[in-house]
Amino acid sequence: MSDNVIAVRPTKTIYREGDAAVKVFEKDYAKYDVLNEALNQARVENIGINVPKILEVKTVDGKWAIVYEYIEGKTLDQLMKENPDKLDEYLELFVDLQMKTHSCTCPMLNKLKDKMNRKISEADLDATTRYELHTRLESMPKHNKVCHGDFDPSNIIVKDDGTPFILDWSHVTQGNASADAARTYLLFHLRGEAELADKYLDLFCKKSDTAKQYIQKWMPIVAASQSVKGKPEERELLLGWANVVEYD
Repeated sequence: MSDNVIAVRPTKTIYREGDAAVKVFEKDYAKYDVLNEALNQARVENIGINVPKILEVKTVDGKWAIVYEYIEGKTLDQLMKENPDKLDEYLELFVDLQMKTHSCTCPMLNKLKDKMNRKISEADLDATTRYELHTRLESMPKHNKVCHGDFDPSNIIVKDDGTPFILDWSHVTQGNASADAARTYLLFHLRGEAELADKYLDLFCKKSDTAKQYIQKWMPIVAASQSVKGKPEERELLLGWANVVEYD
């Protein structure tokens, strides 16, 4: 199986096995996180968007693994890098896919607000900042839209016929779509793509008729939540954003 590596991440390796993709998690990866990811993906398989179907959950050499349908194609991230002249076209597709996801509902998913509240409590921030973030989160309108939680061009595969599939549903929740957009904006920034982040935000706001200030109100909340992942290279930027409790 080692000859067929598709992708390597810090906590998992993805292999191809015939018509299947096998995501093998590191030994110390929590069993409940693996099962939760499989459950999340199973829940969104039938909501009206293209998602690789789960075929099996098993162990490989004592490590947990999830087996999915293999989708032949290139990631949107690859396509953007290979065809810079088509960036605007790909960004349109990206935002349209995110908005299509937001138009779906899936009542069994965990609530975004509950997850964010938990993450703020765990964040390495002083009590005053945490209190303000909890208060801000509580004041946000309550929605029940499907929010991917890691909507990034590397998590979209485009088949040769142009059909896009959305991968990696481990962070999906139901809640306010603007929180999901704020997280995507933040992900572009963390990759050092500030210009693309701004371009994305402008397009998302225009297409969804959302005020930019509304998404910006989510950014400190989302940054605090992301900081809990404990990536040292991201920490300073994220905690700085989380501390910006009032935007000018």
